[in-house]
Amino acid sequence: MRKIHVIGIGAGDPEQLTLQAVRALRGTDVFFLLDKGEVKNDLTQLRRDILDAHLPEGSYRLVEARDPDRDRKAGGASYSPAVEDWRSARAGIYERLITDELGEDGTGAFLVWGDPSLYDSTLGILEEVLARGAVEFAYDVVPGISSVSALVARHRTGLNRVARPVQITTGRRLAEGFPDGVDDVVVMLDAHQAFRQYADQDIDIYWGAYIGTSDEILASGPIGEAGPRIERLRAEARERKGWIMDTYLLRRHPGEA
Repeated sequence: MRKIHVIGIGAGDPEQLTLQAVRALRGTDVFFLLDKGEVKNDLTQLRRDILDAHLPEGSYRLVEARDPDRDRKAGGASYSPAVEDWRSARAGIYERLITDELGEDGTGAFLVWGDPSLYDSTLGILEEVLARGAVEFAYDVVPGISSVSALVARHRTGLNRVARPVQITTGRRLAEGFPDGVDDVVVMLDAHQAFRQYADQDIDIYWGAYIGTSDEILASGPIGEAGPRIERLRAEARERKGWIMDTYLLRRHPGEA
């Protein structure tokens, strides 16, 4: 039977792969990669750099396919259906890649940024491919160092405080309000810098973009002070590269509500 590795490759630093991930890389016949277009060529090259760092030169086979476009303007009630449509389109591509490019007893792999369990669609898409019944395969999951772990390591802080919870959410959710009962909140997928609405509160921000790569940018401090600088850094970086991947931790001081 065909076998698929879903390998968490961390936030971009080839040295942050686990030994389990490297072993999975070395046991793979073909790597599948979705090309996100010319603007995000850096993401493709980073994957190649990771493979080159851990595999003999020219020893691996890489098969690329064009990533389907997603309606990123969809909001409100139309957001979830738009995401589901995009995932189904991806499932069709995965199905074709596995069927056409992988032998019946071969091993393929998808290289997933960060950790496959955290705000990534690969596992759900593979389950959809299996449910369609056109191709059979077994798959396993290799955990990776997420951008969340890498962020707090670079800022030399922890995710939570003693006996207190931490919540991971999205910019879309943060814009609806600071989570109840939580003082430490990690925010991902925030295209609109929702932290700005909390600039008048006693909250610190620990922010990072392109974490683990040569383009890494870090900033921290009270939102009221660090926020404008983060907005400027983010805008400059997005203009320079054409895309940005960032995340941040918000830490509310005792007494704020």
